Amino acid sequence: MKQFSAPLVFNHAVRKGRLVMMRLLLAATVFLSAMPAHAITRYNSTSMSCDEVRGTIRQDGAAIMRYRSTRNPSLQLFGRYVLDDRFCRQSERAETVFIPSADRKSCPVYECKPFDIDDDFPVLRLHRFD
Repeated sequence: MKQFSAPLVFNHAVRKGRLVMMRLLLAATVFLSAMPAHAITRYNSTSMSCDEVRGTIRQDGAAIMRYRSTRNPSLQLFGRYVLDDRFCRQSERAETVFIPSADRKSCPVYECKPFDIDDDFPVLRLHRFD
């Protein structure tokens, strides 16, 4: 009967552990490369009607709209506009803003804006008494 020395058993366990890690790393790489990138699309809102702007946002869930500033036409403005709160961060909510479109000066869309829960529930507001 052959006896295994401790270093040989230890080396085998290390090699087996490395093999398992390599397989997991390969599986994670394949899985992540198969996922969509969820790239956000960019549009020029002034070349679309208001209905087209709102339809694009409804279809994509979120879109970046570009337009010229009304005060300084040489300045291009842009923003990320969303379908609803689901496309905002947890600390944000969708609020109505107005952007220019081809047929209207102010097309209503939603934009994510930061909010504080104390703003909606003044009862929960903490008061400090100094």
